[in-house]
Amino acid sequence: MNISKILKLKKKLIRQYYSFKYPLIPYSPEKFVKPEKVLTYKSGWSGLELIIEDILEMFDIERESCIEFGVEFGFSSVVFSNYFEQVKGIDTFFGDTHTDHKGDHYKETKESLREYPNIELIKSNYQDWIKLDKSNYDFAHVDIVHNYKETFECGLWAVRHSKCCIFHDTESFPEVRKAVFDIAKVTGKKAYNYPKNFGLGIIV
Repeated sequence: MNISKILKLKKKLIRQYYSFKYPLIPYSPEKFVKPEKVLTYKSGWSGLELIIEDILEMFDIERESCIEFGVEFGFSSVVFSNYFEQVKGIDTFFGDTHTDHKGDHYKETKESLREYPNIELIKSNYQDWIKLDKSNYDFAHVDIVHNYKETFECGLWAVRHSKCCIFHDTESFPEVRKAVFDIAKVTGKKAYNYPKNFGLGIIV
């Protein structure tokens, strides 16, 4: 067995261990709906746009305000713009250790989203933002660097300041799954998991 296969097997075993140790309630959408407005480029988020309406209806979420941490090029921001009056996107726009793109892409992203007036982009790290923002939101999305500490810290704030919070990459990054499990335990809320498209955690 070559090194590549060994590493893949190791990652698979780690994911299985985390799934067993940090169980989340399976989420099965009742319907799949493609939003009217979706960016056309291939994103790690591609496919998840089909279940957002189902999540909002399943958990009876109002559609006034949404905040997301981790915008990158705005794929998810545009998806949310179909459903919420206001979408606020917080990002450093420099990428991180888990993204392919590095370097400042704030102007590029802002320009590509200029036709979506209900999206507000804010160049900031989550640490600075959560110290200042006292608002509550209908919906939150966390898709930042996929480490436990950062996901837990940002996610805990987001869960406490929203009615429903989703987390991308619960399947591809076990530390994200662990953070979702722990946040739900700390807040006394329920944590669900949609296993496709790299995994989507849902805390309500």
